[in-house]
Amino acid sequence: MGLIWGSSFLFMKVALDGVSFGQVAWSRLVLGGLTLGLIVMVNRPRINNGPVLPKEGVVWLHFVVIAISGCVIPHLLFAWAEQYVSSSLASIYNAVTPIMTALMATLAFRVETLVRAQVAGIVLGIGGVVVIIAPWQYSSLNGDLWGQLACLGAAVCYGFTFSYTRRFLSGRPIAGSTFAFLNIGIAGAIMLVLTPVLAWSPVQLTTPIVLSLLALGALGTGVAYIWNIHVLRAWGPTNASTVTYVTPVVGVLLGVLVLSETFSWHEPTGAVLVLIGILLTQKRVPLPAFGARSRRARASA
Repeated sequence: MGLIWGSSFLFMKVALDGVSFGQVAWSRLVLGGLTLGLIVMVNRPRINNGPVLPKEGVVWLHFVVIAISGCVIPHLLFAWAEQYVSSSLASIYNAVTPIMTALMATLAFRVETLVRAQVAGIVLGIGGVVVIIAPWQYSSLNGDLWGQLACLGAAVCYGFTFSYTRRFLSGRPIAGSTFAFLNIGIAGAIMLVLTPVLAWSPVQLTTPIVLSLLALGALGTGVAYIWNIHVLRAWGPTNASTVTYVTPVVGVLLGVLVLSETFSWHEPTGAVLVLIGILLTQKRVPLPAFGARSRRARASA
């Protein structure tokens, strides 16, 4: 998952040489939906001999919500943003997702309660984002700044989607491949409806562009989503989220090696702060208890 999702930012950058940002998002969701639809049609997965597809209307409504918030909007935002920012930088912003998930899960959906270390992690992660954006170097709003804000908006959408899914869908008996198909397939259907707006324009296709769109759709928005569901159910959300550490590393390496992208000092510095914030938010490293130590020292004295 880390390799495929990390490569997605390179694929988007390559595809933008011949198609519009709307066509990039349209292609990945339609191709991803078709791939997952074929898998579900062949395997017909069931949970406890239940139906392949859920029958409750409210479940379908929930999937429409996460299709829009977790696929349509963020995929459009990332594709649009990569017209102005590097694929490496976009992959770094994608790593902000756990920070946004923690905020949404606590403030919007109240499915989690944050401890002191997690609060510190969120604050540090937000500080890292500010360092990455580097607001001191902008005298006015320009494409680069708007592109970074679009990437950040996509991470907020992902955070909302993960929290919404946990609140309304995680406990329902839906097979992993079916879950992925409903999520991506409904998003693909929405894109088909929006074809006149997003995808009805001339294209200049080359072999690298076609292969990038196929990989972005069939793998990155298709098969990888099934893997994600299976890993999530086998390892739990905290361990499954370790893909967040791999994705920006792959994205940055490919951007530098393949596209010769470069960095300013503040971008990797902010990325390190975000990574430390993620570790604190996910309770993977303890927060030093300086206050508690001093109180114990005074008590023993």
